[in-house]
Amino acid sequence: MEKTEQGFDEKAKEAMTALFENFWIVREEEPELYQKIREREKVLKRYLQEKFGYRLIIHRYFAKLEKIPAEPESWMGIQDFQDILDYALFCCLLAYLESKAVDEKFLLSDLCEEIQAMYPGELPIDWTNYQHRKSLIRVLRTSEQIGIVKRVDGDLEGFANKEDHEALYEVPVVSRYFMRSYPKDLFQYETIEEILEEEWKASPQDYRRHRIYRQLFLSPAIYRRQKDDPDFYYLRNFRHRLREDIEKHTDYHYELFKNAALLTLPERQSRYTLFPDQKGTSEIILHFSKIIRQHLDVHIPDEYGQIRLTPNDFLGLLKKCRDEFSEGWSKTYRDMTISQLSDEVLSALKEWKMAEREAETGMIILYPLLGRLVGTYPDDFLMKGTNEDDE
Repeated sequence: MEKTEQGFDEKAKEAMTALFENFWIVREEEPELYQKIREREKVLKRYLQEKFGYRLIIHRYFAKLEKIPAEPESWMGIQDFQDILDYALFCCLLAYLESKAVDEKFLLSDLCEEIQAMYPGELPIDWTNYQHRKSLIRVLRTSEQIGIVKRVDGDLEGFANKEDHEALYEVPVVSRYFMRSYPKDLFQYETIEEILEEEWKASPQDYRRHRIYRQLFLSPAIYRRQKDDPDFYYLRNFRHRLREDIEKHTDYHYELFKNAALLTLPERQSRYTLFPDQKGTSEIILHFSKIIRQHLDVHIPDEYGQIRLTPNDFLGLLKKCRDEFSEGWSKTYRDMTISQLSDEVLSALKEWKMAEREAETGMIILYPLLGRLVGTYPDDFLMKGTNEDDE
């Protein structure tokens, strides 16, 4: 017989996974999933508050878990946004929607006019500028995907070619709940750090536990950074309790090494997304890790499992990686210069917290997570060849 809401059952686990994987669950779009969350509201709220300090909002139109990170990371931004202007226009759109009633319709031309009037930048918005129009297109496309605007008529792409292109939009009810509430007016905060500090004031006695759980679930890894690292001390001393709790309530496995702690999935499941999502570079990273392992006698990890490389050393190792493994890479990466390839791979490594470029010296630091993974080809790979270059 299925457990009641007093127990954290399989459906509660599925519901929590959905809350972590999505910005929100809109009842109209996913009624069954919404109902599953609603039925397990009490047990979910209790667990998420106790372990993460997170607030679960269950409204009659949607369910939403406010996922505030312990430490913001670059990949946590809106992936389709390419420029600071995108974020500025997005904020202008949110301000514009505040002035509209639910289900009220508005024209693209009216939105453009209002944004020009409220835009706070030193240089004005000019809709005859192609880059400005493309920025607004990215903002509106993303807003449609999130669900805070609904396109009723017209296509958006025409705006890229003509600044007077028209489209009709509607304000959905969920647009009222996109922004989270803060204890104080946002204008009273001067830095991101001040906003994040508010997170710990509600229950300072639980600061360490909340911080650890947030890092484990929202970051690729947690590293030991110093000899008496308080976070790593917690991870090590409570490892059995953490492992039991995490593996009981989620599909993740808790792994603890000398200098790194992380969550892993024993097998790939479609309901989980990779973060940050790196596609073409993923296999290159696995091959690069193999090359690093072959040179540990030259490039020796320090007491924190870090390997320091000069930019030339990094290029040299990447070139060896390309020489040995590029036969199976996509044509895009095979045709890159070693400098272009280096930029791509280093960017992916940084987002996965596997590497960092030291600002003061320019040295490249490889982190322990890179050593957790390795990839190579089967022995008969070269004999079979590959016809998947362009897939």
